[in-house]
Amino acid sequence: MTLVNGKDFKGRVHKALKDDELRANFRRAMDGLMGKRAMQFTDGDEWTRLRNLGESIKKRALSKLPELLERLEENCTKNGIKVHWARTVDEANSIILEILKSHDVKTVVKGKSMVSEEMELNHFLGDHGIRALEADLGEYIVQMAGQMPSHIVMPAIHMNKGQIAKLFQDHLPDTPYSEDAAELTAIARKELRREFMEAGAGLSGVNFAVAETGTLCLVENEGNGRMVTTVPPVHIAVTGIEKVVENLSDVPALLSLLTRSATGQPITTYFNMITSPRKEGEKDGPKEVHLVLLDNGRSKVYRDTETRDTLQCIRCGACMNHCPVYTRIGGHAYGGVYPGPIGKILTPQLEGLDEYPEHASASTLCNACVEVCPVKIPIAKMLVRLRDENSGNCPHGEHPLKGRGTKSSTLENAGWSGWAAMNASSATYKVATTAMSRIGNLLPQSAPMLKEWTSVRVKPKFAKKTLHQMAKEMGLKDE
Repeated sequence: MTLVNGKDFKGRVHKALKDDELRANFRRAMDGLMGKRAMQFTDGDEWTRLRNLGESIKKRALSKLPELLERLEENCTKNGIKVHWARTVDEANSIILEILKSHDVKTVVKGKSMVSEEMELNHFLGDHGIRALEADLGEYIVQMAGQMPSHIVMPAIHMNKGQIAKLFQDHLPDTPYSEDAAELTAIARKELRREFMEAGAGLSGVNFAVAETGTLCLVENEGNGRMVTTVPPVHIAVTGIEKVVENLSDVPALLSLLTRSATGQPITTYFNMITSPRKEGEKDGPKEVHLVLLDNGRSKVYRDTETRDTLQCIRCGACMNHCPVYTRIGGHAYGGVYPGPIGKILTPQLEGLDEYPEHASASTLCNACVEVCPVKIPIAKMLVRLRDENSGNCPHGEHPLKGRGTKSSTLENAGWSGWAAMNASSATYKVATTAMSRIGNLLPQSAPMLKEWTSVRVKPKFAKKTLHQMAKEMGLKDE
């Protein structure tokens, strides 16, 4: 599997833009997803009310985050769930490895989990002799292809049926070539059923962790999440600390926003609520349930009241589906676990601007992502903040981000200082613009310093007559 790499963003972008098949795959998929979502929110008043409610639920939870995490641990422990805290991905990986070793586990089946991608868990377990098999169909496909997910909800959205059919034919013994979606799904199901029964542990993510009851909520459509969390004798759930919500009554609104925003469904096919291991007399369920709560930079994002809004994300992917940049370059171009608009603000905050220097600039600031975000994350505003941090000029930032000033330029900073001075008063602005227009008109169109600009632009023709002269000739009053 290709590991996370934030460098050479521009190189990956150029490669993606030259891939006609990739661009066609994304265009077709995004058009479909945007249309389905629009059909779910035809009532503008309901959308506004539900969206405001979702935002308030997440903001309330974040305002009490330390308290709610302690309450979650307390109630999970009462229910028999073992809670583990991890500051870094290395700690989280070590915790999971120790759990698996204590049960002599050789194979883990996994439900969908972006946090496990963040941890590069599959690669880590493989280095320690433990096989991790993805059970979500999209994740299963990209794992087979040796790739990272290209979307946080639909990991294999960058591939069409023909590409998937060829992949199955090449990697699964005695599998005929077929582009029939139902047949491809049946092939994957047959392969995975045996794995569920033989695996020593199952691993999943968490969509909502309810502090009030100590309940772990998982949203899915395929049933693999339910198999992962009930068939193997050990279940390990991994999640970022921001996924906690205060009350069970908070979940329905967030669930409605999540499913309708993500895939255009009024409700998901499966909604799993896990509150304890298997109890006496129950016929299914794991004998042990572990919850790993990962920080990995989230507490730093949390401590700044402006960047904290990033943690409201419910991982619906709507911002990606509507982003003109993501639609053209795909998820792999970003080089990180979280692509698209949310990835452009989250990844640099978690990993550092020095590791992902181009993310903040890879946006048109068109605000499409902000308009569809179900919990009203001000993504465009955050991108501007990150651009300021990147340049080293961020007077409003409470806490500098790792890698601040990575793209700082003495020439650019001098230019912006001059711009600020020019706009400080009407007198300086008038003098500066007059001088600039006269100098600009004297420069030849082929001047080296203007080559990049003039190569795609035509020098404007200035009117020979003033508005006053034209009005006078037309017999109009000069008012």
